[in-house]
Amino acid sequence: MDTQAQIKEIITSHPVVLFMKGNAKFPQCGFSGNAINILKASGVEKLHTVNVLEDEGIRQGIKQYANWPTIPQLYINGEFIGGSDIMTEMFQSGELQKLVKA
Repeated sequence: MDTQAQIKEIITSHPVVLFMKGNAKFPQCGFSGNAINILKASGVEKLHTVNVLEDEGIRQGIKQYANWPTIPQLYINGEFIGGSDIMTEMFQSGELQKLVKA
């Protein structure tokens, strides 16, 4: 399976997916840590994380998949939401909480 197909499989198999540096218990950059805190505060119970530091193909491939240059990247119900800054804005407006409950 090529990297793009592998990424699509991950995104479509889980309702909430975060491609990040590290994992939910041990984020390995500030932006990834911020993303985890926002998702927890938004009420996400079933979060699937992908540690991009473990697979260079995924790390580069996810940037191409969404045409988004930075990590972390959040996907909800197969749809690209954005990175840490967008997640912060959506959380502050209440939009992210509505998305994860839907």
